[in-house]
Amino acid sequence: MIIRPPRHWFLRLFAWHGSVLPSIMFRLSLNLLMSLAAILSLPWYETLGVKLTLAPFSLLGVSIAIFLGFRNSVAYSRYIEARQLWGGLLIACRTMQSQVMAVCPGEAQRVTTLLLAFCYSLKHQLRHSDPRPDLERLLGEDAEDILSRRAPTNMVQLRMSQWLAERRRSGDLSDIVYTHMDTTLLQLSQVVGGCERIVSMPIPFAYGLLLHRTVYLFCSLLPFALVVDLHYMTLLVSGFISYSFLSLDTLAEELEMPFGYANNHLPMDAMCTNIEINLREMNNQTQLPDTPVPDRHYRLS
Repeated sequence: MIIRPPRHWFLRLFAWHGSVLPSIMFRLSLNLLMSLAAILSLPWYETLGVKLTLAPFSLLGVSIAIFLGFRNSVAYSRYIEARQLWGGLLIACRTMQSQVMAVCPGEAQRVTTLLLAFCYSLKHQLRHSDPRPDLERLLGEDAEDILSRRAPTNMVQLRMSQWLAERRRSGDLSDIVYTHMDTTLLQLSQVVGGCERIVSMPIPFAYGLLLHRTVYLFCSLLPFALVVDLHYMTLLVSGFISYSFLSLDTLAEELEMPFGYANNHLPMDAMCTNIEINLREMNNQTQLPDTPVPDRHYRLS
């Protein structure tokens, strides 16, 4: 995620870090090459007696803009849902920690460890990265059994459920308190299910492919429709229109899967660290992780 300090509107026009421009520079340069080709071949092009008018491009451009807007809305709604799920995860972890501190203060450290293992394991599951360093740091020798499973996040949640059942059988928890804490664990399960739904169910491929092909075909042929009237201004006008369409297409691809490492993905490292700071501070621990801050490129991972 890009977190930039407030700046003057004019300076923001030249912002590089956080823009999708670096990702589309090569594709945008292809459009500029097509514009140059249209300008250089204009004398020969006019002898053919064939002229591309702006009418079909206007109709097609409006259609592409509508569908790109719809696709971006769908992708952004997935991003918003992912952000809400992780916000709910923070709330559930705080709630569970406060409940344990109230009824079983001697078990608070164990629950803190399991909650953190759950958060870090979920992060690695969604990013398809290796959870071993974080789980070994948190669980020690107990991490091996969890790491040997195909769904380590579910195993950590099962450990919490087993711990809660043990406290109920030992008489440490009343039925009402047990029900409230079990409801909190259910919220953790809902977070996992929601995140897995986003990861496993992308936007239909054929829909994205149709838009992708249409945008590139439109941007490739547009210079030949503009060059007759605009001549050398074709480079500027065609480049600006292509930049708009290619940026929207690229941004939708990033937002579709919000759990990665791209500039516009969720800062899951920072969110896990924030949860760890909250839980350890609630447990009266003084050695806390450093507060996450953006790097020199304003990027928070």
